Amino acid sequence: MRIVGPSLRWRVAMAFGLVSLVLTGALATVTWNLASGYMLRQREDSAVLQATVDVRLVEASLRAGSGGLRDLLAGLTTDSGSTVLLEREDGWLTSGRQVDPAALPRPLMELAEAGVPARQRVVVDGVLVIAVTLPVATDGSTYVELFPLPELDRTFRFLSAVLIAGVATSAVLAVTLGSWLGRRALRPLTELTAAASRVAGGDLGTRLPDTADPDLAPLTSSFNRTAGALEARVRRDIRFAGDVSHELRSPLTTMANAAAVLERRRDELGGTSRQALDLLTGEVDRFQRMVVDLLEISREDPDAADPVDLLDLGELVAAALAVRPGPAPAVERAAAPVLVRGDRRRLDRVVVNLLDNADRYGGGPVRVGVTRHAGRARVEVDDAGPGVPEHLREQVFERFTRGTRAGRRGDDGGTGLGLALVAQHVDRHGGTVHVCDRPGGGARFVVELPEAAP
Repeated sequence: MRIVGPSLRWRVAMAFGLVSLVLTGALATVTWNLASGYMLRQREDSAVLQATVDVRLVEASLRAGSGGLRDLLAGLTTDSGSTVLLEREDGWLTSGRQVDPAALPRPLMELAEAGVPARQRVVVDGVLVIAVTLPVATDGSTYVELFPLPELDRTFRFLSAVLIAGVATSAVLAVTLGSWLGRRALRPLTELTAAASRVAGGDLGTRLPDTADPDLAPLTSSFNRTAGALEARVRRDIRFAGDVSHELRSPLTTMANAAAVLERRRDELGGTSRQALDLLTGEVDRFQRMVVDLLEISREDPDAADPVDLLDLGELVAAALAVRPGPAPAVERAAAPVLVRGDRRRLDRVVVNLLDNADRYGGGPVRVGVTRHAGRARVEVDDAGPGVPEHLREQVFERFTRGTRAGRRGDDGGTGLGLALVAQHVDRHGGTVHVCDRPGGGARFVVELPEAAP
């Protein structure tokens, strides 16, 4: 099974997005490290400076012995979130937000008790703080001050959100830009694909517009030359088929008349001669139908206007069945008339050819349906044959194709052009034709045409 990956345009767009994501992500990471590191150092230096000033005030108060130490500590904690702790011989004095001294990191406190100034970012009771420890020179006490960082934390969150949003926005814009550039760069290839599809669909007059781009001009010129050569070849083949068919009509008429004369004298012929006459009559009849089909195909002019009538498909099918010999198949018609606009002769030929195909290859038609499906008029012809294998379901609409009976002679009298004419006439009316399995066995040929308003 073939795995279909993303298109070239989207691969280009994703490459743009990935490159932008890597570059802006690296830039955002560097910006974050520089900005956060700078702001954090500034805050730590400010905290150390503030703690140094405060510990000098404490030392001065202790030297004065005024007894107002608690009031001084309370005055130092003007910020409700800050904390001052002073370890003395008789225990801890605290001010501000109450913190258990045991919650402080033990290595930090060991440095403080050893008289070594230190600072550290820690989380105390769920709050990120800068802890600054300083020795008190007056009596050897330990001074600890905790500076909360809520504003710095909010700044970091805002900065990270801005950087992440910037990286994401840059990636989205890069994908959009890559998609736009990819679409513009692949526009010539898209036009070439569309033109090739139209040529494959039968529009042999399709050409690419001339371009001054030196990289695209050879491709455009080569395609136009190829399309022109193909159109000329097809038109020559059609003209040749028409000329040959036209020239064959006179000798074929003579042969048919001669066969008719012999048929009238059939009783005078022997057994072997009668068998030869039957073979001759059958082949001449088949040859006549083939020449008529070839003439109709060769006379097709895509630019010629067909007569357009408002037709009831149900009545058209009923008229085609009425003139056929033998028992008529079951007919299913929609309650309301199914209307289309088109050439009555061509659409009648479509129905007749489908019925003839069912007679020759499918054991005869067993059902004809005239319905609506998804806003389109629909004609279904079911047969009782073996069905059409999947690998032949497109091939049977090609010229001189008779499915699994191709290359064999028998009494079916098929020319291999009936379904090709069906496809040609249906396409001329803007419709489609396909074959599928009939429920219960056999084949179902389905024609869909644009439905017309009454």
